[in-house]
Amino acid sequence: MLTLTPTEGDDVRGALRTAERSTGLRFAAYLGPAIGPRRHFSERLHAALGTDADRAVLVFVDQRGRAVEIVTGPLARRWLPDAECRVAATSMAAVLGLGDLVGGLVTGVLLLADRASRRR
Repeated sequence: MLTLTPTEGDDVRGALRTAERSTGLRFAAYLGPAIGPRRHFSERLHAALGTDADRAVLVFVDQRGRAVEIVTGPLARRWLPDAECRVAATSMAAVLGLGDLVGGLVTGVLLLADRASRRR
């Protein structure tokens, strides 16, 4: 996992809290390299959310590997189908491509929250 500055950590936590308040879903983020295949690793992280996993959205960012994975639980998927997650991942990738890790993550989380709240 990558180390963020206190301000960056506050920005990420603020985006996650905002997303949770506006959607009623659980949002989590992981920044860092995958251990093994990315999708499998991100699915394991999502499952580790325990009882929240059904209504959770996990955003995984591996900046070195230039990869973004978004994993949704079955309840969260009702409001965030794969097509919506692809839109968010594409937006995140554009910001991440500029070297702005925190900005890319915050952009993605808030876009996911916006998309989910519109469908609820």
